[in-house]
Parts: sequence; C-alpha cells; structure tokens
Amino acid sequence: MNRSSLIQSQQWLISILAIIVLFFDTTCISAAQAKIVPRLSVKRPPFLGEPAKFSEPVSEDFQTFFYNQTLDHFNYRPESYKTFQQRYVMNFKYWGGANASAPIFVYLGAEADLDYDLSGVGFLNDNAHRFKALQVYIEHRYYGKSIPFGLTKEEALENANIRGYFSSAQAIADYAEVIIYIKKKLFAENSPVIVVGASYGGMLASWFRLKYPHVALGALASSAPILYFDDITPQNGYYSVVTKDFREASESCYKTIKESWSEIDSVAAEPNGLSVLSKKFKTCYQLNNSDELKDYLRIKYATAAQYNDPPLYPVTMVCGGIDGAPKGSDILSRIYAGLVAYEGNMSCYYTHITYDSKTIRGWGWQKCSEMVIPIGRGDNDTMFPPAPFNLTTFSRDCTSLYGVPPRPHWVTTYYGGHDIELFLLRFASNIIFSNGLRDPYSSGGVLKNISQTVLAITTVNGSHCLDILLATSTDPDWLVMQRKAEVEIIESWIAQYYVDLHAMKK
Repeated sequence: MNRSSLIQSQQWLISILAIIVLFFDTTCISAAQAKIVPRLSVKRPPFLGEPAKFSEPVSEDFQTFFYNQTLDHFNYRPESYKTFQQRYVMNFKYWGGANASAPIFVYLGAEADLDYDLSGVGFLNDNAHRFKALQVYIEHRYYGKSIPFGLTKEEALENANIRGYFSSAQAIADYAEVIIYIKKKLFAENSPVIVVGASYGGMLASWFRLKYPHVALGALASSAPILYFDDITPQNGYYSVVTKDFREASESCYKTIKESWSEIDSVAAEPNGLSVLSKKFKTCYQLNNSDELKDYLRIKYATAAQYNDPPLYPVTMVCGGIDGAPKGSDILSRIYAGLVAYEGNMSCYYTHITYDSKTIRGWGWQKCSEMVIPIGRGDNDTMFPPAPFNLTTFSRDCTSLYGVPPRPHWVTTYYGGHDIELFLLRFASNIIFSNGLRDPYSSGGVLKNISQTVLAITTVNGSHCLDILLATSTDPDWLVMQRKAEVEIIESWIAQYYVDLHAMKK
C-alpha cells in the first residue's frame, strides 16, 4: 500500500470512529424520544480523504506531567483526602519566564482525552509567541489518563462511590490546584493566567473565572452554551438553528428534508418497506424500524450544521447533493444523494451501531447527573419530526442506569444562568463569550455584551468552536478578524494587569 492510500485508509477509519462518537451521545436512552444529538465536542469528524490538521510542535515541545490531585475538594471525610494522578501538558517554547511575569495560557480539558486537544486546538500555540506565554493543557478528571486510582473508565463509572466525584465543580477545583501548583513551582506567582475552553470546556472556562477570579485573570469561552439549562433557552433552540442553516443554504433542500420524514414512514409501512429503505440507503444492516434511518439522517444534518466549517461547509455539501440529484428523482433518492455528497460514496452506511466509547460513557454520566441540556423539538417548529424533551422520562432512564436521578437545576444554582445580564454585570469581568451563529449550540450562548469586560463576539457564518481551532492560510477574513478581536481584548486585560502590578510594587 502506497503512502497516499495509507493516509486515505487512516482517514476513513478516523471518520468512522468520530461518527460513532457523535452518534452515541447518551443524552437519553429512550430512542422513542430521539434525544441523540452531537455532543459538545470541539472538532467535527474528518471527511473521507480529508487531510488531518495537527499543531506543528505536538511531539517535541509538549512535555507531559502528572499532578497528585485531591479526590474530593469539598468534604473532610478520610476518603476525601485520597489522591489520583492527573495529567497536564506544558509547552515552554515561547514563554518569557517568571522574571518577566510572562503570561500563562491554560487550556481546560473537557469530555475527551487530552491528546485530542493537543492535536486540534490552535489558539494557544498560534498566539503564544505574541504573548511570550507558557502553554498549559490540563486533562479533565475521569478522561484520558486522569482516571482515579488507575482504574479503567468502565470500572470508575460502575463504582457508585467513585463515580460520585465526577462533576464539573470538582473538575474546576482540580484546575485551580494545578495552576497554583505550577505557578509556585516555576516561581511565577505574578504571571497572569488566561484560561481557554471550548464547548463544555468553554462553560468550564467561564465558570472558572467566576469561581476562581484570584487564579485566572480572564477567560475565553468558545461556543459555551451556559444558558441551555433549566429552560432558560427554549428546548427547540438547537434544532431551530440547524433548520435555519439548511434553509439559508437552500429553500428546496430544506423542504425536501422536511418532507422526507413522512415519506420514510410511508415506505416503511409498506410490505417489505424496511428492506426497500435498507437497499435504497445502502445500510450495512437491515433496518429494524424507520426511526433508525430517521435518527441517522437527523444526526448527520445536525453534525453538518454544528461543524459547518470553511472551506467545505458541510451544510452546502448536503444541500448540493440533494438539489443536484438527477431531474425527476423522488424525495428519498434526493435525500440519499445528499448523504453521499456528505459522507462520500461508501459501500454501506452504518445506521445501527453498538459501540461503547469511553468518552461517551463519561459524558453520559455527566448528562445524567448535572449537565441536563433539555434539547427537544415541538410540532412543526423545525424541519424535523417533533420530539419534546421529557424530564420525567429522562430522569427515569438515568436512574435506571446509575441509581440516582439527575439534578436539572444544579448548574443554574451553582453557577447561575437566570437573569445572567444582571448578575454578571454586578460582579463578573474579563470573560469573552465567542459564538458562531451557525452553531446550533449558540442558541444557548451569551450573544451580547454584558459589560465593558464581559464581552460577546459573534460571527454570522461561524460554527462550533471554530475560533480556537488551528489557524490556516485559507481561513476567511471574518474568522481572522474574530480571532484578532479576541487577542486584542486579552492583550488589554494583561496590559492593565501589569499596570496594576507595577502600582502595587511601588
């Protein structure tokens, strides 16, 4: 096999695994409620044959360390003092040093192995030279190599006593401990810290700045849907944006998708209808019911919208296939053409997969405990069939899995959310909320300035976490300007910090 073929094969495997991860977000186990949505992941799955993007100094300049982390930061029982090894990675390449009080950029890991972030998140490394910043990346507890007691993810999640320490509050307390430890170890107590996070990690970054303002000078929270809790955001917010993305791309495409659901059900109801659908869509396995196909297509459309990145613009790819189908094609033939345009012409399509990802299992617990994001759809308010979020059913399913019900109001109780403009105006500062308005999760984001230092940066054509990914020579001007604005705001925070630091030393 030549190098080109090997790379293409590797990309195909990566694509399949990424699609599996996206598909099995265990928001709710009830298939009838169709609660599966793309999880809060930073990057979209690569397309077949698309070159992978990696940060230039991944192997040599990143140094891995482990911190002896406290298991429970909030209690004083003997077991609370147990510790585990938490991974963090540092890059000293551009750091100006402690004597210059050079800044420290800290990336707060989210619901994935830290290696995933090192290869794809570019904001820190792209700007470290300009700021002479130390780069630090901290892995979230219970992910990657940071699972307590050296257990596997499965063992940790199966043990109710150990699983109970798996929460966002414990995670950001971990980050505080690691940052303070690093600053002391490097004699860098006067180095300002900027925390950066994306998606769920963006929520953590904003909450970290609110809870630990003495540790972090500021926060960049990319695509952080901190308002998608406790019914602050309408349930249909996510799918309303997906619908808007497709409708703006092509009215005919939008109408075809909207009409396709009833057509799928109609064909499925006919004798041998499921076999007809399986053959028409080249499914790898015989469909058991029409919901399998509808959920598969829905997740494809949602993923295309969430990661509608330049230069490929997946929504345009899908609609190009649908609208470009041969003249006279029926609705389902056009839908299939859109699938092929998006996924590539594969030998078959995996619409029914049973795959137990470690990341998905971890996020499943988080969503069944505190990260209750009530995404649903009403009658005729999106291009998708109705599927309202039912908290009673969700709680029942989570309880059957983990033995405890979720706490759907805890996030807003602990971090806030209701009347956010009022309460952030009173005490918050130095937070950037960045959102691309084509990202469905932007419906739960902070989209307007709250004060002179709690700022919202939005881009009309932006998608999920796009601003903190690796910069490329093909990035559109609006994306370049978005990143430029973020950098200039952070520069102003650090400049003012140095003024204040100098004044205190007089």
